[in-house]
Amino acid sequence: MKRRQTLALTAAWAAAALPLPGQAQPAAPAGTRVLRYAFPVAESSFDPAQISDVYSRTVICHIFESPLAYDHLARPAKLVLLTAAAMPEHSADYRTWTVRLRPGIFFADDSAFKGVRRELVAEDFVYSFKRFADPAVKSPLWASMQQRKFIGLEALRKQALQRKAPFDYNQPIEGLRALDRYTLQVRLEEPLPRFPEMLATSGWYGAVAREVAEFYGDRIGEHPVGTGPFRLAQWRRSSLIVLERNAAYRERLWEADPAADDAEGQAIAARLRGRRLPLLDRVEVSVIEAEQPRWLSFLNGQADLVDRLPNEFIDVAMPGGRVAPNLAKRGIRGQRVLTADVTMTYYNMQDPVLGGLEPHKVALRRAMNLAVDLEREIRSVRRGMAIPAQSPVLPHMSGYDPKFKSENSDHDPARARALLDLFGYIDRDGDGWREQPDGSPLVLECATQPDQTTRQLNELWQKAMQAIGIRMRFKTAKWPENLKAARAGQLQMWGVASSATSGDGQAMLTRYYGPQAGQQNLPRFALPEFDAIHDRLSVLPDGPEREALFDRAKRLAVAYAPYKLHVHRFVADMHHPALVGYRRPVFWNEWWHLVDIQPELQHGQA
Repeated sequence: MKRRQTLALTAAWAAAALPLPGQAQPAAPAGTRVLRYAFPVAESSFDPAQISDVYSRTVICHIFESPLAYDHLARPAKLVLLTAAAMPEHSADYRTWTVRLRPGIFFADDSAFKGVRRELVAEDFVYSFKRFADPAVKSPLWASMQQRKFIGLEALRKQALQRKAPFDYNQPIEGLRALDRYTLQVRLEEPLPRFPEMLATSGWYGAVAREVAEFYGDRIGEHPVGTGPFRLAQWRRSSLIVLERNAAYRERLWEADPAADDAEGQAIAARLRGRRLPLLDRVEVSVIEAEQPRWLSFLNGQADLVDRLPNEFIDVAMPGGRVAPNLAKRGIRGQRVLTADVTMTYYNMQDPVLGGLEPHKVALRRAMNLAVDLEREIRSVRRGMAIPAQSPVLPHMSGYDPKFKSENSDHDPARARALLDLFGYIDRDGDGWREQPDGSPLVLECATQPDQTTRQLNELWQKAMQAIGIRMRFKTAKWPENLKAARAGQLQMWGVASSATSGDGQAMLTRYYGPQAGQQNLPRFALPEFDAIHDRLSVLPDGPEREALFDRAKRLAVAYAPYKLHVHRFVADMHHPALVGYRRPVFWNEWWHLVDIQPELQHGQA
């Protein structure tokens, strides 16, 4: 293994002077600050109401802006003002929230505005939030918005569905009102103490101008227009995304509040504080799905940052969590952090083979989970860059307990075989493979992608299932195609990952919430007891009672096993000395406007 890694790195150095096909971009004018790096997965759309993937969200949160944001350097996370003039005010029962916006914030210039400079107003958020309820938009986030229970919003959606008529954006509702030009009022059916966290998610809940949505219609996902620091300048689907400075962006200065003992954060703040945002002129994001070409583009100096260093190169690039000496001599820096994410394989709960809540179906999923060797996955595929997941709640979130232990991390093939035997999954014809309790064949089909890491994970799944007598085959497609099929309920099982967008652990439990079936809840899991806990978590303030409910929810999630939770990942990011001020956010995506590039150091890196 070490020899293969060394050869891979040697090959990378040998190819360092060669451009990667399709990756070269026209040279920017001298002195232009351009950040260049690559996504490992293609984007899907740039309409906030129509996306659920992290890569599209990372792009649009630099185009659209919500009322609040997170301090870039504060740990633990801290909310700060973005388009809001002050922190939201709430009623005593947390059902009414009032948000006052800053005057003088404008959308980027666009043909939809017909030459008129367009100011951000409260009505823009009323419209943007209503879009999630519009059946024609088909938002994968409607169930998430629905569970927040804006008074009158669901009724407005039902009206459109029942009448088979266009959604009536002009009809006022009690739950979303513009009290005046700059004041938004939200009224909820139930208490929502953590509502401000929603207002800090620009990737979804940023302001969309109605004129833009109506001007572009079905093509709005190709024409994002917001009030943020960047605008979309070029887009080649699944290949290249280019953002450039929004010339209409307001005067906003770099500010952050790192902890007093955070030496690195304090140094970044001292260097950048007070400078006008965005610091960059341009961001160029290539889509490079294969790991070695993505790593090569970084070594060649074609990328300033390698985001999520491929596991294949961990041992030679950052052995023991430190930058390798030969790379350190080039000024390359690295960071290794435990992220608020989880990798998992979901099981379609409506599938006739492995879905459902019948005891034998639950036993099948639990046996499959017991057969998976997470320690081997961490050691051989992830190069030690992960810890086993015990529950769906992520590190850095409320409800996460590092001492919590569950069956999910157990590797026990003997117990898995015994469980299958007990519930009638036995080999009836002597061919070495188990049949279902009714005697029909037991064959599993797992959707997958063509990248190297996924292929390695597939090999582990294959061996795990062979060890307990279950046949498994794989069907390969691109990630966006698998996502579309998953939402339609057409996949039996598929490996996915999820990253936190806020600090509340309930967000991850939503992946088990019945009303989210087919959206965030890809397995279509529905358990009344779990749904009741989820509803209660929404209205309770933080405290012991809520923590006890988290514990119960985690145990139900593991017991019924609509997912095999795999790992929480460490992430290693590496960057060239030209990139200044980079630090991986905990669970938000906005950072491009907060970093700087020294163009003179981008030359001759290879």
